[in-house]
Amino acid sequence: MEYCMDPVVFISGKIPGERRAIRNVLDLLEEGATIPFMARYRKERTGNMDEVQIGEIKTLYTQFLELEKRKSTILESIREQGALTAELEGQIQACLEMRVLEDLYLPYKPKRQTRAAKARAKGLEPLAAVLMRQENGDVVAKATRFVKGEVQNVEEALQGARDIVAEWVNEREGARNRIRRMVEHEALIVAKVIKGKEGVGEKFSDYFDFQESLKRCPSHRMLAIRRGEAEGILKVGLSIREESALESLEQMFVKNHNESSEQVRMAVKDAYKRLLFPSIEAEYLTLSKQKADAEAIRVFAENLRQLLLASPLGNKRVMAIDPGFRTGCKVVCLDETGKLVHNENIYPHPPQQEYKLAASKVVNMVATYDIQAIAIGNGTAGRETEKFIQSLHFDRKIQVFVVSESGASVYSASKIAREEFPEYDVTVRGAVSIGRRLMDPLAELVKIDPKSIGVGQYQHDVDQNGLKEALDRVVESCVNRVGVNVNTASKYLLTYISGLGPALAENVVNYIHENGAMKSREDLKKVKRMGAKVFEQSAGFLRIENAENPLDNSAVHPESYYIVEKMARDLGVAVKELIGDEKLCDQIVPERYVDGQTGLLTLKDIVSELKKPGRDPRTVAKVFSFAEGISKMEDLQEGMVLPGIVTNITGFGAFVDVGVKQDGLVHISEIADRYVADPAEVLVLHQHVTVKVIQLDFDRKRIGLSIRQAVEK
Repeated sequence: MEYCMDPVVFISGKIPGERRAIRNVLDLLEEGATIPFMARYRKERTGNMDEVQIGEIKTLYTQFLELEKRKSTILESIREQGALTAELEGQIQACLEMRVLEDLYLPYKPKRQTRAAKARAKGLEPLAAVLMRQENGDVVAKATRFVKGEVQNVEEALQGARDIVAEWVNEREGARNRIRRMVEHEALIVAKVIKGKEGVGEKFSDYFDFQESLKRCPSHRMLAIRRGEAEGILKVGLSIREESALESLEQMFVKNHNESSEQVRMAVKDAYKRLLFPSIEAEYLTLSKQKADAEAIRVFAENLRQLLLASPLGNKRVMAIDPGFRTGCKVVCLDETGKLVHNENIYPHPPQQEYKLAASKVVNMVATYDIQAIAIGNGTAGRETEKFIQSLHFDRKIQVFVVSESGASVYSASKIAREEFPEYDVTVRGAVSIGRRLMDPLAELVKIDPKSIGVGQYQHDVDQNGLKEALDRVVESCVNRVGVNVNTASKYLLTYISGLGPALAENVVNYIHENGAMKSREDLKKVKRMGAKVFEQSAGFLRIENAENPLDNSAVHPESYYIVEKMARDLGVAVKELIGDEKLCDQIVPERYVDGQTGLLTLKDIVSELKKPGRDPRTVAKVFSFAEGISKMEDLQEGMVLPGIVTNITGFGAFVDVGVKQDGLVHISEIADRYVADPAEVLVLHQHVTVKVIQLDFDRKRIGLSIRQAVEK
């Protein structure tokens, strides 16, 4: 009998939400709609779900398909064995969890040559059944009848029968669930150092003799322990009260007080120690790792979101410096569009120490290329270069920014960088990346593998497919939230626009290269392979500056232009006059424009967009200055209160740069004078903070900081 559960029933059982809205999301996904498009332009159909909720539905739908596929495989397997009853088929069909499904399949799952299988081959299953009935009588007499063929003696017969009983115990769903409940409520995760690994595994010394409640073990600690296990330093397992577990199982299986019951008791103990607990232990170690992975991926994704949405400087002429000592500082000058117009080296630091020559060159470049801001990489010689630049006298006010170099070296050696700058070496490419990051972090960082940007937590230890999917979704979300000027965007940025992808992004760039700048969104339809569906998905996120229709440079979707035109007519003004005029927009009554195509939620979005068309959701970049005289760890003293900038946020706290080579850690307990469950609820990347130095460990190069203690009482 064919069976397929409704995915809406499956999904609605796991997350809140109206079934109608969930059904609509699935229909839209089936039609090829992207998550950003649904969240922005299909609010009526999705019930105003945000991108996270829609993404969760998409993930759950994938899980549903995997579950249904597994059900089909299991049903076929049991059917082939001739063991599929109507009751069992109903149980399998009704399953909502993969774990329950596998428990149902366990008694029918083809097994390798287990002890129970060998005992069955010797004809001992009837004896096992006799023992399980636990009737009074002489067990030896019962077993003697089976001493024949390969069975040499009574003990061998009883041992084989117990092996079969043990397998029955292990396969009983109720027994497995009892042990699961105990593991869920009371299990400890236990780590021990493997003998002889103390020296090579010193970085895991905190876990050489460690135990903690499994359900309370935080993500970062779980991943650290599992990394120690993967590196062959730690032996990791779970622990529960064995006596209580055995007592609970005996209540299920030991039904009498006689010799047969004693054999069952022995089999139950063997089942627990050899089969049942190891199986449930492995299951929960896997589940806890998946949970830790999910939390680490969530933290990484949120950090990436904040980094991509960091404040841009905008279209300014920028000098970017990739600092260095022996090899000098690579200096590049960029125009307002980020185009490289000049590059050269300066050597203001030891060993060359050409301070005057370097100063003269920088001052001349600032004047020649009309530089408005300077970006300095925060790597080696970063603080020294910042100090050098701050000491110079320019003919204008110059803003000086220190910019994170994380991932710049990865970009400079990448295929993308070689395509952009085939005639320049990695030092020039790296400096250009630093400058462009200041101008527009989002446009530049999309060229770098997110894992190389340096805002993750145990990123190499988590599920890599899950990590990639989450990070790609964040990049897509950020790019579409900000919107893209189609005439100036790189193909790498356009790749993430809703509905485009790499091939169409390249087609867009090629079209502009061959035909000149697009003058309207309608021009998008002339791009090779830009069909109606792709246009629908992408047009609202692509901006055309200076277009004849001002709506082409807004987040109003072309499908809604007719509504804006009607609003303008009703107010007796042109569309151009309406856009950006908040007083006029406040006169619009959205309810009047509800029709079969457009609902109230979308209309309210349209009015908000008309008030501030194409508004960048990001704030403007602000200059940050470190404390004077602090450039290396040795300059720090406990008790110092310093300005800092948040560079990374984890589950256990935040890392803050105070101007030395090593970032300091603000532990979660030192963030605020109240309980903080998640540092990301209080802090954001690149936030300017004031911290107090509370601990210095020069040997391990660790700096302990406190935001809480830096606030004057």
